[in-house]
Amino acid sequence: MAQFKGILITIGLALIFTVGVAFQSFKNEMTIKEIQKKSDTAGFAVIELFTSEGCSSCPPADELIERLQAGNQNNQLYILALHVDYWDHQGWRDPFSQPEFTWRQKEYADKLKLKLIYTPQIVVNGNRELVGSEQGELLSAVSSAIKTTANDPSPAILELKATLEGKNLNVDYAVAGLEKDQEILIALVQKHAKSAVKAGENSGRTLSHVQIVRELYHRELKDKNNMKIVVPQDFNIKNWELVAFVQNKTNGQISKAARAIFGS
Repeated sequence: MAQFKGILITIGLALIFTVGVAFQSFKNEMTIKEIQKKSDTAGFAVIELFTSEGCSSCPPADELIERLQAGNQNNQLYILALHVDYWDHQGWRDPFSQPEFTWRQKEYADKLKLKLIYTPQIVVNGNRELVGSEQGELLSAVSSAIKTTANDPSPAILELKATLEGKNLNVDYAVAGLEKDQEILIALVQKHAKSAVKAGENSGRTLSHVQIVRELYHRELKDKNNMKIVVPQDFNIKNWELVAFVQNKTNGQISKAARAIFGS
């Protein structure tokens, strides 16, 4: 009888734990949707996720930013998934990986005084890093970034526009009121994609991705400028976008961000 009671107690505790986790998850989902308040609409957060299809710890981070993107009600969140290449030797080459994104992560490690790089890692507004699957940490960082930038007295302005002409995007950007030692970065982003992984740590899984950076361009700041981008074969206006942001080359701080308006 005592053993039977012990089993009942164990089952009861397990149920309480499960309900508690489910309730906490529900609370977190609500927080994601409510993280952008109307009073903070001037603020923003650039969220860079360093991830890889070759890393078994990365899918939860990919899912997290997918939920965050789904709750991006005021378009204040500029989510960028950068697929690094140092997992490609594990038997599966991530089709979205680029060595440039690995170098970018290494540059952040230097600026943030980190001893190593890892996946999944998230950097918010160039000055705060965290484990990419830690939802509570991410929500706290995003909330803080939005509040900080909403109260920024800087008069800086960044405008971005792109027009599709054949296989080229004609990109125009304008900046004003910015300090020296800064550059503008323009990311060509694929909004959604799925990949069937056939080898490596995620072998047999179909992975879903959002906000995949396919190309990242660095440009010196000028009052007005333009550039041409040759679009990939799978490009279409509905599933792609351009994201631009201004970043300090010394400390990594991101001061402005904008999303392109596509025209044709």
